[in-house]
Parts: sequence; structure tokens; C-alpha cells
Amino acid sequence: MDNTIPLHLQEVIFSSSNPEISRAIGKLTKSGELRKIAPRIYTPNFDEDPGEIIRRNIFKIIGQLYPGTILSHRSALEYKPTSTGDLFLTSSHNRKIELPGVILNIMKGPDILPGDNVFSGQLHVSQQERALLENLQSSKKVGATSKALALPEIEERLDQVVRIKGEEGLNALRDRAREISIELGMEKEFEKLNRMVSAMLTTKPSDLLTSPVAIARAFGHPYDPLRLSLFEKLFVELQQREFADIPEVNTSIKAFRNFAFFEAYFSNFIEGTKFKIEEAKQIIETGKPLPARDEDSHDVLGTYQIVSNRSEMSITPENPDHLLQILQYRHKIMLSARPHKNPGEFKDKNNRAGDTEFVDHKLVRGTLTQGFDFYRGLQNSFARAAYMMFMISEVHPFLDGNGRIARVMMNAELASVGQSKIIIPTVYREDYLGGLRQLTRRQEPDTYIRMLQRAQLFSIAINGEDMDRMQNVLTESNAFKEGEDYILQIVKSQRMPWESDEEDQAPQRGIGR
Repeated sequence: MDNTIPLHLQEVIFSSSNPEISRAIGKLTKSGELRKIAPRIYTPNFDEDPGEIIRRNIFKIIGQLYPGTILSHRSALEYKPTSTGDLFLTSSHNRKIELPGVILNIMKGPDILPGDNVFSGQLHVSQQERALLENLQSSKKVGATSKALALPEIEERLDQVVRIKGEEGLNALRDRAREISIELGMEKEFEKLNRMVSAMLTTKPSDLLTSPVAIARAFGHPYDPLRLSLFEKLFVELQQREFADIPEVNTSIKAFRNFAFFEAYFSNFIEGTKFKIEEAKQIIETGKPLPARDEDSHDVLGTYQIVSNRSEMSITPENPDHLLQILQYRHKIMLSARPHKNPGEFKDKNNRAGDTEFVDHKLVRGTLTQGFDFYRGLQNSFARAAYMMFMISEVHPFLDGNGRIARVMMNAELASVGQSKIIIPTVYREDYLGGLRQLTRRQEPDTYIRMLQRAQLFSIAINGEDMDRMQNVLTESNAFKEGEDYILQIVKSQRMPWESDEEDQAPQRGIGR
């Protein structure tokens, strides 16, 4: 109890042997300013259920009323009651205490060790290595009433250690667990942990493992489970929706290449490779870089070389290995003039954009391989395109060029089945990035999907064998504009058969925000 804060301002108040505090509690209770919600526990909160109040303040309550106990077993890893309200603790004797909303399962066990952390008041929490050993103790109960996590959950926590701290971190954890297992009398539990770690580091047979994440690591294909969960969310949303066919209108060779020019131009521009439109035309028409901007010019040339090739853009992955091959081949062409960016090779160090940390470089192949299963489950071409683009963008498999290669892969999904490709113009950059952020940070796919749908409706108007006419349409659409003062306008010479009245009335800004 905090003696510096008046009693009536504290959410939980504990009975005390101090006569002055005891009288104050009694007076406030009698006047209706406090109520008793559990033995020795009072609160001035009359609005909420006692169980809610207890759960919110449970660690403060344990530290105050049961000093010297250790938050242990699964509770030391989860830091919250289970779905049945169970918390597991270690002390000098066995005891079960039922409070509103929470059951304290106090078990007799070893005392506090150096390395066990002070958590709240006089409540300690088992250090990670101790908690893992405790979770490997046998338990007669299963599920939420068990003191121990299931083996797959323990393996996934070990995998998380490898992903964050590397193999050295996992070996250090094992060494510390070996050291304290003797003091704890948990040598048998250490042997279980040792076998798990050895299997994950591929020094022992992998049939010891049960978690898909741990098994994948043992077979040399570790992946990012949080990204897989995000990919699944997008997959489910795409599966629930119907998407209209929007056939490609640039069917002639010339029209297809005209569109490809603007596709390559904008895809590079929004990544910061900026040219005046006439400069970009000169680069493509001559096939030669501008003397002062060799690498940037080759970026535009490389992108155009891929997206203007109808045969190349008709290729989509048939299996996970094919996906990796396509990505590396196209990236090598696109960034051929930047040897320091390792064209065609997956990243060898981690990358980030702002607050977003992309998939760890050691998990790139495994995450793409696992993510391919969701891609394979989609049948609609737009759904596949939207999924593919997000998966590549989210993994960020290369040191550079990730946005461009993601958009190339998206448009190959559409071009391969005769659907209109998508251009993301300069004016739509923030909407595009906003849609990606909403999905990455908030796991909200609707904004991302609607952003791409609108971009495709804009793109279908960019058609014909007259490049100047295409450029005029883009100008009317504000496509080349930068800044908050401009919005994307969809210019239509006629209503397309797949469009509805609602599309005409849809807001033209803010979809990706």
C-alpha cells in the first residue's frame, strides 16, 4: 500500500496492523466510501466487478499479502492468469487461494535464486531459464489449469530466443539452465530442455520436436510466426470477398509497352529514383543511362526490361522454390547496376523503414516458403496479386528494391491471366504506404485492399498506343503531383462494364490513410 497517496484515492487498499490505518479503513467503509471485495482487500471503486479490480491489481495484491512468493511456471512466462483465472506461484508451502476472478496456486518449491527478478513489492518472478525448467516438470492437468505450457509453446519460445538473440543466445540460455538446474533439483527437466535445444540447433534428431516453428528451424527453414499470422489474416479477408474481373485493355505490343513505361517510371519515382518524364523516355528509348546518373538510370531500365516483357510477366510461381527463383532472377535484372546491393541475393543483414522492422534476414526463405501456402490457396487473380505484393513487401527479402520487386510480382499475377495491371502514381504514394501500414501495424486489411482496388480503377484509364494521350490522362489524374494539396482523380472516357455507381461516388482521398 502506498502511504504517500490518500486511502480513498488508491484502487486497492489492504487491511493493516497499524491502528491508525485500520481505523481509517473502518471509517471509510462505514461511510460507504470503501467496500471489501476479498479478505484483507478493500476498494473505493464501486462501479466495476470485484473480479476485474482484482485481476488488474493482482501482482500488487500478491506482493503485499503473500511476500516472498515467486511468480513461477507458466505464469512467469505469460505474466497473466490463464483463461480459467489460474496463476501459479512457488513458496515454502502448498496453498490454494481463491479470489474474485483469480485462483492463486501456490506450490512448495525452491527459494528465490540470484537472477530471479523483483516484480512487485515482495513478489519475485522466476528468471527465464528457471521458468523454462519449471514448465518442463510433469503435470497431471492439461490446458489452462496446468502449471506448465504445452511442449509446442515452449519450443516456440525457444525459437523466439534464436530469432532475437541468435544461436549464441540460445546456447547461453542452455548454459544458465544447466547451472541452476542443480540448485533447483531439476536435472531431469534440464535434460529435456537440452534435447530440445540440440534438436533446434540440428545437433540431435528433429523428431523430438512438436512445434511447426521449431521443426522448420531444425530442418533449416526457420520462419517468422508473427508474419505468418498476419499473412493468414490477409488471406482470410481476401477469401471472403468477391473481386470483379478488370480485363487488360493494353493488348497490343505497343500499348503494353507504353503502359510498362509509366509502370516502371512511377515504381521508381515513389522509391526516390526521380527523373523528369522526358529524361525517363530518353533512357528507355535509347537504352542508355544518363551520364551523371548511371545507377538510377539502370534502375528504371531494369524495371522496364521486366514489366515490358509479356512473356516474363506471364510467369507466376508454381511452388515455394520457384517463388524464390523468380524473386532472385527479377531482382538481379532490376538492380544489375548496383553490385553493392547484392542484386539477386537475399539480404544478409536486417532492414527497417521508420518504426517497422522487417523479417530477420535468417528467416527470409522460411517465411516466404511458409507464406506460399496461403498464396496457393487463393484462386482469384486480384486476391493473389494483393497477397503476393504484401507478402514480399512485409518480408523485405533484399537489401534494396523491395517495393519495386513487390509491385512487379503483383502485376505479374494480373498480367498472367489477362487482367489490368496496377500503377501506383506519385500522388497516391501516401495512400499506398498508409494501406500497407494499416495492415502491418493494426492487422487491418480492408484499407489495403480498397487502396489497391482504387489504384486498379485508375490504371485501366491509362491505355492506348498513343503515349502522349496516356501522359495527358495521367496529368489530368494528378498522377505526377506530390504533396498533400493534390488527390488522385480517376479520369474516364466511358463507363467500364465492371464499374458500379458506388465507385463513381467513392471518396477520392484518404483510402490509404
